[in-house]
Amino acid sequence: MPLVYVGMTGLDPDLRFDRHKAGIQANRFARDFGLRLRPELYERYNPMPYEQARAMEVELGILLRKQGYGVWQA
Repeated sequence: MPLVYVGMTGLDPDLRFDRHKAGIQANRFARDFGLRLRPELYERYNPMPYEQARAMEVELGILLRKQGYGVWQA
């Protein structure tokens, strides 16, 4: 299974990924190693309120690890 970065943002995920790649408020892992987004892993969760998103970020990381993904979270 691939390595994935799990984070939360108030921006459109495509825009946030572009910002990571450009080094703007970037996570180093996403900036240096990010290849593409995996909408099938996150789009059913968007949008959601901030507090729910904070909890879901942790839960999604745990779920993906159980499925065999390597997960990087900031």
